[in-house]
Amino acid sequence: MGKLINEFNDYRTRMNERVMETANTNIKRFYALDTTSYAEGALDVKTKELLGLVASMVLRCDDCIKYHLGKCKEAGVNHEEMNETFMIAMLVGGSIVIPHYRRAVEYWDELNEE
Repeated sequence: MGKLINEFNDYRTRMNERVMETANTNIKRFYALDTTSYAEGALDVKTKELLGLVASMVLRCDDCIKYHLGKCKEAGVNHEEMNETFMIAMLVGGSIVIPHYRRAVEYWDELNEE
């Protein structure tokens, strides 16, 4: 895996473990809700991850963008689907999304180097 991916995954794993050491019931429930919401249902996992990516880009959360890019890769999103998703995020979010779009493309490229 590339440097960006390793750094992100290592940090996320380490800090999620740390959070769970002291998390109360409500925090644990929220984490569980987040996980189960992206499971297969009326919408497939791929669609849900693309929706999560658009929301993350519009809300300008780089950690969330990286997470959903990784999940999109796992779900089999191809370059054309990703480019259309980026287009929707930019359309909804406006020009302020452009810096996040740049970083998303860099991370997506690294995911696809493997």
